Amino acid sequence: MFAGTVCLRPHASCSIVQRAPPITPRNSDKGTRLSNLTGVGSTTLSAPGPRALARVLIAGYVDAYALLNFGVFASFMTGNTTTGGMYAGKGDLAAAGHSLLPIPFFLLGILAGTLLVHTDRRTALRRISLLVAAMLALAVARNYFAWPEWLGIVLFSTAMGILNTSVTQVGGQPISLGFMTGDLNNLARHVALGILRAPVSQAQDASDTHWRRATLLGSLWAFFLVGAILGGAFASRVAVWTLLLPAGLLLLLALLEPAADSVS
Repeated sequence: MFAGTVCLRPHASCSIVQRAPPITPRNSDKGTRLSNLTGVGSTTLSAPGPRALARVLIAGYVDAYALLNFGVFASFMTGNTTTGGMYAGKGDLAAAGHSLLPIPFFLLGILAGTLLVHTDRRTALRRISLLVAAMLALAVARNYFAWPEWLGIVLFSTAMGILNTSVTQVGGQPISLGFMTGDLNNLARHVALGILRAPVSQAQDASDTHWRRATLLGSLWAFFLVGAILGGAFASRVAVWTLLLPAGLLLLLALLEPAADSVS
């Protein structure tokens, strides 16, 4: 309630009346709650840099393995879309279908990972690490028993979709574990803003600068590259057992994961 002065006619005495403040529709509160549930921020998992770097190395490793052994990417859906469209344009629909096969299962992995985060945020990183490790172990079994090739594509593309939901932010910087184009784009922007000495939007502390964020994004790219190098090297030497290394690393990450994951 607030007071207001009301004069009914000129030169008349005025009286003070109480007016109620405008009522905000209840639907707006409902809309806010729904936006909080469905917004990107509500599914953001934040983790220290080393945990993100370990996971991006795994993403690069599996991507290289998939390309060498199946001719598709496990987490680079732009590449699969390009090759699928290219083959379709040439009239080779079988090859186009093969290239496009990982995409729906990668999306399924993103869906499953996001649901996992919402279901139990406290242990989300640990559960995602264990699930992806189990799927990579199944992919090893597929190699050993010579199960159909499409099953391998389904397993590692779904696994990489899930992994991509595990860490999506380091400090205040949004990141992508498998989309290096986006990370490199952000790196170049931070370098430009660093040269201009522009302030960092929503900086975490005094040390959170454009140069620091650019260094983080450059490190992600470098670790993805190292992972791809290792994936190519091990695929040509240990063949069937190649995916045991990233599966074991994910198990180690799950064991070392703190009891409560930082979710923002």
